[in-house]
Amino acid sequence: MNLLQTDASLTQDVTALINLKRIASIRLLIGLIQGFVLYGLYQSAQASAWPATELFLFSPLLLVVFIVPLLLISAVGVMSSKRLVLWALVASFILAALAFYDVWRNVDAPNEWFNLFFSQHSEGVTYPSALLWGLSCLGFFIAHALVLAASIDQRRIASYPTYFDGAWKLLIQIKFSFLFVCIMWAVLWLGAGLFMLMKMDFLENLLGKSWFAIPASVFAFSCALHLTDVRPAIVRGIRNLLLTLLSWLLPIAVLIVGGFLFSLPFKGFETLWATRHATSLLLVAAAVLVTLINMAFQNGDVSVQVARVLRYSARAACFMLVPLVVLAVYALALRVSAYGWTTDRIIAACCLLVASLYAFGYAWAAKPSGTWLAAIAPVNVGVAIAILLVLLALFSPVLDPARISVSNQVSRLQNAQTDAAKFDFAYLQLHGKRFGKAALEDLKANAVGNDAVLIKEKAASALVMKNGFERQPVQLESDVAKNLIVWPKGARLPESFIQQKWGNQQKNFPLPRCLRIQAEKCDAFIVDANGDGKLDVVILPSARHGLEPELFSLDNSGTWTSLGLFGFPATSKHLDCAQLRAQMQSQPLTFVERQVKDLKIGEQLLLLEPRRDYSSGCKR
Repeated sequence: MNLLQTDASLTQDVTALINLKRIASIRLLIGLIQGFVLYGLYQSAQASAWPATELFLFSPLLLVVFIVPLLLISAVGVMSSKRLVLWALVASFILAALAFYDVWRNVDAPNEWFNLFFSQHSEGVTYPSALLWGLSCLGFFIAHALVLAASIDQRRIASYPTYFDGAWKLLIQIKFSFLFVCIMWAVLWLGAGLFMLMKMDFLENLLGKSWFAIPASVFAFSCALHLTDVRPAIVRGIRNLLLTLLSWLLPIAVLIVGGFLFSLPFKGFETLWATRHATSLLLVAAAVLVTLINMAFQNGDVSVQVARVLRYSARAACFMLVPLVVLAVYALALRVSAYGWTTDRIIAACCLLVASLYAFGYAWAAKPSGTWLAAIAPVNVGVAIAILLVLLALFSPVLDPARISVSNQVSRLQNAQTDAAKFDFAYLQLHGKRFGKAALEDLKANAVGNDAVLIKEKAASALVMKNGFERQPVQLESDVAKNLIVWPKGARLPESFIQQKWGNQQKNFPLPRCLRIQAEKCDAFIVDANGDGKLDVVILPSARHGLEPELFSLDNSGTWTSLGLFGFPATSKHLDCAQLRAQMQSQPLTFVERQVKDLKIGEQLLLLEPRRDYSSGCKR
């Protein structure tokens, strides 16, 4: 009998080993294929070749290839082949649809910073927006944890311990896999440095090749995911240590938030609203409390072992969530009533919806019952599903923040809720996507009313903006002369300098703040810098912005333009800004000839610029 049991045990071990090797092979093969496909997409983007040139193909393909293989690697060996294929198809369809809509809404819209960075290296290629990248990863982390748990328990709604174990295991796997890839690259670059000591650069050249770097990084990440998956005891131990340790921050957080809520009625709510970022800070406080409550609660099976101070703190934190969320909702309502909806405020409203579900759900769970906070488990599962629905709505036409905000802002302008002179037309162009551009074109062509001329002019000016670096400045309510202190005393600014519409310049980001923003003071020195008998103006910013004078001169078209900044060469050290500023104000400015002439090659003039050292300069 013992012999038969031993044979059966050996057979099971051999079968498990074979399955483990098969799973490892599949995972590594998926990682290898993913790495080379991502390299191919990267090369097509760099060369501006197919499929990167296909507007509605490249972005969905990139997002699918980046996320779906990771879902497959994690699910192999856990889900059946049929469910695995079905889940991959569903995830691919959702990602492709979201990316397709993301590209459609961004057609002809100015580049955001994320796309602007990549477009410098790949002309004419459209990437998924930064927000879609980040929230897609978050959404599919939540969805994958739910799907894996349901597959493990073989039911649509799994038990809460299964959800808890799966989500934390997946989170730790991802973090340690990223850490593994970073350390791998540190070791490789260390090796390259060692070989360079012997004048051998083959390894350094190899590490700089994209055909090696991209597949190697993705393959290493896949290896790390597999290794952390086959050592569940290690992952579980790290998780328990982390949760136990961090849960002891809960009493501290409760004291801080409780003190804030207690002192608020005595200090007054106006101080809170005046900060203009109360909503975001209150949301962060609520998120911290939710996180720490869950660290103490864990999978719900440790309630007997939890220290009494943590039990009381968790229950108090559950009740504190309600006033935090109510305050955040009211703060957002004040901003919306005063300034209307924007993309950020719509996203904040969605976060508040999720926070409200947590707050009132946890307050309900904190009521006295037989088991400590037992109702938190169904609340967490329900809110996780709600988060997925909110994310889908945000990245679809249902709740597109750009569409809703543009409609609201234009409505406020047309109903005279917002003064046309103060209306942010640049917001429609920079953040309104295709909806904002369409609204600006409509305003440019069809604006009516007393401010029609002003609206048409500002709409036309906003339409030419290509990115946020060309954002229109805040318009001065009065002429720029009120912002400028003129030197030498008794001198007057040229009338053309005062009358120039600085805000109408397309590329006005580098202009001194005093030419863009009301009540920003600068010193203005009236000089003849090049000895041609025509007046020039040197603008010196206020003391808090350092000491870098800028020279303005009148060009042949009658427009004042910047000829450049006067900066400190690398040889200047430990100068006194205040002393230099006083000297500029008390004595005539002197201009000297350049020591070395500029270089002319054919008809092309190359200007010699002194070498700068940004650690030099003067002490403010």
